[in-house]
Amino acid sequence: MKGIPVTTLIDKQNISDYIGFEPEATEWLAMDQDRINQFADCTMDHQFIHVDPVRAKETPFGTTIAHGFLSLSMLSYFSEQYSVVINGVYMGINYGFDKVRFLAPVKVGSRIRAKAKVLAIDEIKPGNFRMNTEVTIEIEGEAKPALVAEWISVQMVA
Repeated sequence: MKGIPVTTLIDKQNISDYIGFEPEATEWLAMDQDRINQFADCTMDHQFIHVDPVRAKETPFGTTIAHGFLSLSMLSYFSEQYSVVINGVYMGINYGFDKVRFLAPVKVGSRIRAKAKVLAIDEIKPGNFRMNTEVTIEIEGEAKPALVAEWISVQMVA
């Protein structure tokens, strides 16, 4: 698709040049009620603030909001648009998170996108590189982001 940021391919010899690197932000993604409902079904989290627009209208948010974990789970989707990949990688592994903070609710109908910053790339054993990336999920038109997370992955390079 035109306009979608692409993966940044780097060489092992140039890893240190990419510490602090901030790829282009991803495309915006609409957080609609159908997506929220499907996530509620998958996780069995049907709290009214997520799935009942009538009751949610009476809350301070005035509408339903996405689950925080739904916004977090969208990192997998967004990562295809901002990833920094080491040349020769044959497998990547989700290693987890050092920190996740949910800062603002994502109201139904909002659009979100991800911005990333490479914090560290370390060779933990020959051919295995641990990458720490700070990822921020922004909400279109809002000053405060939905979340900030430090995501850790491992790239296995031939």
